[in-house]
Amino acid sequence: MRLTQINDESIKKEFTDKGYKLPAYDRAKVRELTSKEPAWVHFGTGNIFRAFPAAVIDDLLNKGVYDKGVIAVEGFDYDIISKAYKPFDDLSLLVTLKSDGNIEKKVVGSVAESLTADFAKEDDLARLKEIFTAPSLQMVSFTITEKGYSLNGPDGSLSGVVKDDFDNKCFPPRHLMGKMTYLLNERFNAGAYPVTMASMDNCSHNGDKLKAAVMAYAQKWEEQGLVSADFVAYLKDESKVTFPLSMIDKITPRPDADVVEMLKKDGFEDTDIIVTDKHTYTAAFVNAEETQYLVVEDKFPNGRPPFDKGGVYFTDRETVDKVEKMKVCTCLNPLHTALAVFGCLLSYDSIWKEMKDEDLAAFVESMGYKEGMPVVVNPGIIKPETFIDEVLHKRLVNPFMPDTPQRIACDTSQKIPIRFGETLKAYIGKGVDVSRLNYIPVVLAGYLRYLTGINDEGREFELSPDPLLSELTGIMNAYRDWKSASAEELKPILSRKDIFAVDLYESGLAERVTELFNEMNSAAGKVREVLHSTVV
Repeated sequence: MRLTQINDESIKKEFTDKGYKLPAYDRAKVRELTSKEPAWVHFGTGNIFRAFPAAVIDDLLNKGVYDKGVIAVEGFDYDIISKAYKPFDDLSLLVTLKSDGNIEKKVVGSVAESLTADFAKEDDLARLKEIFTAPSLQMVSFTITEKGYSLNGPDGSLSGVVKDDFDNKCFPPRHLMGKMTYLLNERFNAGAYPVTMASMDNCSHNGDKLKAAVMAYAQKWEEQGLVSADFVAYLKDESKVTFPLSMIDKITPRPDADVVEMLKKDGFEDTDIIVTDKHTYTAAFVNAEETQYLVVEDKFPNGRPPFDKGGVYFTDRETVDKVEKMKVCTCLNPLHTALAVFGCLLSYDSIWKEMKDEDLAAFVESMGYKEGMPVVVNPGIIKPETFIDEVLHKRLVNPFMPDTPQRIACDTSQKIPIRFGETLKAYIGKGVDVSRLNYIPVVLAGYLRYLTGINDEGREFELSPDPLLSELTGIMNAYRDWKSASAEELKPILSRKDIFAVDLYESGLAERVTELFNEMNSAAGKVREVLHSTVV
């Protein structure tokens, strides 16, 4: 059984007999119409795209409520297209791992065409120009990670690629955000047709980040005489071009070895895990959880595919912002970060196993309900109580989800200001003495303890990638041998608003965090001891 055999009648029966759901629509017709009248093109061809937005449209095609697919474009790791899309005729297998033990296997056929954003490939560039100048194009969406929108390096100056684009008047440019601006200029010149540029990345105010990057290129090019002032005005005109906010939530880990074995037992052969030269882990299948949320600001000047019929929420900007804050600041992301930090310190290799640990489960539940919910932002369209209940009792405990604390611990320094800092600011705004909080200070102290790179048994462990890792470990390495720190010695970290959103000295929390760190760092087993004493 291979994906490219789904139209072979004998193989098709074997798929369906083993519980695989196959496309019920005429895929050739969908591809033909999409090619002639493209409506949706998506940049970023990783797991979240295939498991969520592409799968939603696939459902709508199966139901007969829509007739077009999506054009998938990879803007960073071009090997994904040549190794994980083209060999499988742009098909993928979505393996949904449900918390009750059931597994749903569905072949997603909604990707009508796959391309790279490699402008050195003349055919791909010509096709992208054709797509962007089509009056039918409604939406350009993105799942490229937050880094994909950044034009600056860690020191705040322009990254090398962007600086080269600007200094050498590269037109077309090399950076993906420059390429988007270039293609939008093509659309403007073809008739100034309306379009929506929709980030679906898991980062705060994603649409604003996308717009800022596009505008930076457009305004620089206007200065250099490469584009007209009318083009810049077109980008600013919301009757023509919009950059809506969105909130996306679905866990799609790397392809898992256990899933591979399960599929092999079915006779499914497209199970090789592909590792590209840029170290992307992909495959012809995606394993994902069943829970998913996508909330989008409803600003589509040229219309949009009927995502709302597939469970996507469309609402106003303020509500999207509230949903994002509910998830990121209270009901999911802070719990994830706490499990990541303590999971690494306690040598766990999966999130669901951590939730079997009575201390950890009680800690994140108490933190969510007792310290998050009192300052939660209620968006109205989704109840915070329902959301956090689902997180704690359905999602994090799912034993079939191969997610790891090590993956979630990536870029923790960039996550803490939103995941915990916003809650601290909310309490400070209410006049609450944050040093009296029980759980958040323990997580912040645990993060310092994590940065020593020594687990609770006294052994070294590998820290996850982080843009500030070398700088922060350079400070915390001094405390690797159960050495205590004074609050003054930790000031280079605890005073940083870029890490905690507040100066922990000004907020009165630095002494408490230092005290907790020293408790955790006094001997082997003390991390566990602090966690246990916090929840009993």
